[in-house]
Amino acid sequence: MRTLASQLATYLYRRRPGNVQSRNFASYNGKDELSIEEEAERKIGWLLKLFFAGTATFIGYQFFPYMGDNLLQQSVSLLKVKDPLYKRMGASRLARFAIDDERRMKIVEIGGAQELINMLEAAKDDRTRKEALKALAALSHSVEAAGALHHAGAISVIKSTPDSFDDAELQKYKSSLLNRFRDLTYDIPS
Repeated sequence: MRTLASQLATYLYRRRPGNVQSRNFASYNGKDELSIEEEAERKIGWLLKLFFAGTATFIGYQFFPYMGDNLLQQSVSLLKVKDPLYKRMGASRLARFAIDDERRMKIVEIGGAQELINMLEAAKDDRTRKEALKALAALSHSVEAAGALHHAGAISVIKSTPDSFDDAELQKYKSSLLNRFRDLTYDIPS
């Protein structure tokens, strides 16, 4: 084996008498090697991107079924917890979910509107009141949901909400809700 290796080494590294320059490869060119490396990186990069996209798609299909009605149910359940942080998280989720009339009515049907009113009534700090009013304002964009809020007694609870001098957004949501009910010609007692 050693003799074979030594013969191969002498064959590869021998000098030809007419050529003073030693060459390991007949067509070695630095630019060729660089272009080969760039091509390999490009192909590997696309392969990695495809692998990532496939993995993300697979994971998405595994988790998205849990984000529909279950997410709504969980958000309404968070409104029933005593901790105001969880209540704010649930109200924030409902406000983000209420983007069209169908979803707003779904929130009303599963009891989210009544829980938001209860949350607003029992809230002891401005941040919790603000999230409840924000979610109620998001729901009130639908005429049917606004009617359900009216029948649940939202107007009296909103009017009884204490004013906040520190948080202008709370006042904005409160006044927009009362204006919305006034525009829909619901009775707003003074």
